[in-house]
Amino acid sequence: MNEEKRDKRTNPIIGITIGDINGIGPEVIIKAVENNKLFQYVTILVYGHGKALSHYKKLLDREKFSFNQIQSIDQVNPKKLNVINCVDADLTINTGKETKQGGELALAALLKASEDLKNDKIQGIVTAPINKNNIQSEEFKFPGHTEFFTEKFGAKDSLMFLCNEHLKIGVATGHIPLTKIGEHLTKEVILRKGNLMLKSLKKDFGIRKPKVAILGLNPHAGEDGLLGSEEEEIISPAIKELKDAGHLVYGPYPADGFFGNGTYAKFDGILAMYHDQGLIPFKTLAFEDGVNFTAGLSIVRTSPDHGTAYNISGKGIAHEQSMRSAIYMAIDVIKNRNLDV
Repeated sequence: MNEEKRDKRTNPIIGITIGDINGIGPEVIIKAVENNKLFQYVTILVYGHGKALSHYKKLLDREKFSFNQIQSIDQVNPKKLNVINCVDADLTINTGKETKQGGELALAALLKASEDLKNDKIQGIVTAPINKNNIQSEEFKFPGHTEFFTEKFGAKDSLMFLCNEHLKIGVATGHIPLTKIGEHLTKEVILRKGNLMLKSLKKDFGIRKPKVAILGLNPHAGEDGLLGSEEEEIISPAIKELKDAGHLVYGPYPADGFFGNGTYAKFDGILAMYHDQGLIPFKTLAFEDGVNFTAGLSIVRTSPDHGTAYNISGKGIAHEQSMRSAIYMAIDVIKNRNLDV
């Protein structure tokens, strides 16, 4: 099933890692694939455990839901959801609670799917939410999926890119404390992240001449140095360099007015300076169908834009649209990359 041997016209095989089985991951996976229309475009393999899906099938009263339990990827059924067990231990599911076993299965699923991705057995990966605490181990010492995949697949850098059809926001600095942003934000960082965004908009999303906005760091984008010097000393010089290279890059924009007056709608991509500056407006405007895409990697990785949501796990009220969107986006990016070859 090597990529070189696969016919580009055949449907890709996408792996979904089950995430924390005590959160809403299994529920949104079940709901996202219930519409059989999805299998016209993709073959899906869940890395996790059949018992977890059976548990939530019963808990959510989804009698029509079924899956194909397999031992190896060669047994996948393209017309059904496939599930492979990633641990041998008997599972104990504690809906809505953090457990050690929940973290162990989440990690085992992630490692197995990554191995298959490296060996071209699957063409993309969608990650259901993990608990960033119980997954920590000798093999996972990262603040999140983005950093894990960046190191796992040998990328020099990557971009956390929050996307839906109409809004795409990346962050210059990711999972770091607010008090340390000033230590990490440099002209070079903005140039790297800006170039990653521009390349991804072209290669992954098929936008031939993307238009990108870069936000300021300080209130009112520094107010000409009155409220901070980063805009004049770091951000504006980076924008100029990107412009001089022939890119359509503009800014720095004050974040509040930029989103408040709808200016964001005029751009293909937006580079925020730090995590919450980008994710708060994104989740406000695009929470239900938002997707977390890791740009800059050799592989395709997407994720729904929400966490484990222990507080609603097992209640049947979790929305699956973000998971469904993550699957479709992975399909589209794979297709766009194949066209770009």
